[in-house]
Order: sequence, then C-alpha cells, then structure tokens
Amino acid sequence: MNCSSRTGPGASPDLVVEIIETLEACGLDRDEYQLYDAVDVEALEQILNSSSGNVEVQFTVEGIRLAVTPESVDVLIDDEDSNST
Repeated sequence: MNCSSRTGPGASPDLVVEIIETLEACGLDRDEYQLYDAVDVEALEQILNSSSGNVEVQFTVEGIRLAVTPESVDVLIDDEDSNST
C-alpha cells in the first residue's frame, strides 16, 4: 500500500503538476492563468483524501472545465454547441 500522506501546509506537488499538465495539454500557457485564483489546491486535496466514497470536484480555469477525482484530472467537454437549436 503506497500512502503519500503529507504533513505540514501546502498541497501535494503531484496534484498541482497534474492539473498544470492537463491545462497545458489543452493549450493553456502557464502565463495565461493563476491556478490559485481558480481553485484552492490544498483544500481540493483535503476533500479528495478525506472522502471514503466516490468524489469528483469540478472547476474552470480560463474556460477549461476540469473534473478532479482521487484517481485523475480530466477535461470536461461541453456539448452545448452541437446541441443548440
């Protein structure tokens, strides 16, 4: 069992890096946003680590919608444009 429990203040660098890499994969440059203006990563990590069930936290950074679970950081795709009538 691999538990990377951190003590002390601050979020896991792994979660921060995973969010940043996901945003960059969507074409968003690091200079285009301030991650900590969009989400409190430390609080996000606490929610993910304290949940005993399935939890998903969604937030938007510069128009890119993300869904974060204990297992992954995923981009949410809107179907609004294709469904508009």
